[in-house]
Amino acid sequence: MTSSSQRYDRLSEFFERQGLLSSAAEVHGLLTGMVAGGASVTGDEWLLLLSDLIHEGQPFSSEVKDQVKELAGEACASLRDPDLGFQLLLPGDHEPLYERLQALTAWVQSFLVGFGVNQTNLAGLSADLREAIDDMVEIAKLEIEVEDDEDAERAYFEIMEYLRISSMLCFNELGQDGNGECKTNKTLH
Repeated sequence: MTSSSQRYDRLSEFFERQGLLSSAAEVHGLLTGMVAGGASVTGDEWLLLLSDLIHEGQPFSSEVKDQVKELAGEACASLRDPDLGFQLLLPGDHEPLYERLQALTAWVQSFLVGFGVNQTNLAGLSADLREAIDDMVEIAKLEIEVEDDEDAERAYFEIMEYLRISSMLCFNELGQDGNGECKTNKTLH
């Protein structure tokens, strides 16, 4: 079993080798925002949008397609996990706090872009979800000036947990159908 930080490192290196301009945190944030906002990630249309956002509109290699499809499926599955198993894909605790905060900020900025793909009018959302999105916008604007101390570490984990819970709130309101299944995984028979 690969740890989350090992997976983050492996995916970041993979995306870099493939010539993508985005980190693993950005790709995961974007996909999570798309799934949580109710965007469809079936077929190949969403891959065109994703390539516009993270690969200057260039087609993905088959390896990248496979990887982002897997990530989208995992995001959907973990967002609907009844045990609240969804986790942000970020660098591990062994990395300097500054780097983790940079990745966290990039994740939430990317989440908002992915969320905005399907949700441009926030007026119809619940008050809780509108507040969560407003908070995410503020978090995305954070200036990163870090003192590597216990209080800063605690604040980092509180923000990360808030983003995790807010992502699940978005998904519960917008990203699944009445049966608790992802809107993104509909199959026709």
